[in-house]
Amino acid sequence: QVQLVESGGGLVQAGGSLRLSCAASGFTFGSYVMRWFRQAPGKQRESGASISRGYMTNYADSVKDRFTISRDNAKNTVYLQMNSLRPEDTAVYYCNTNLGFSTYWGQGAQVTVSS
Repeated sequence: QVQLVESGGGLVQAGGSLRLSCAASGFTFGSYVMRWFRQAPGKQRESGASISRGYMTNYADSVKDRFTISRDNAKNTVYLQMNSLRPEDTAVYYCNTNLGFSTYWGQGAQVTVSS
């Protein structure tokens, strides 16, 4: 059974930092691309960052140079280090992976950035 469990969200002031974690289980973690998405109130879910099994990373323009995605295959965990946070980064952040034709999501972690 595939499970993705996010942690590390919270309330932070603008300019601050947070690190999200996503613990994965139920599949061969190191073989798959892992992604972070986010959904702000009243907006569609959008892609934030991804990391391949070869550790290649990709970022949305809105988070580039501020956020860093990484993975630890020994711990089956993907991380999102978020620096220089802005109020517009306020959203629920979701961990995601696609296994064949199936898409899996975590339950989400709330990140709130106050101005």
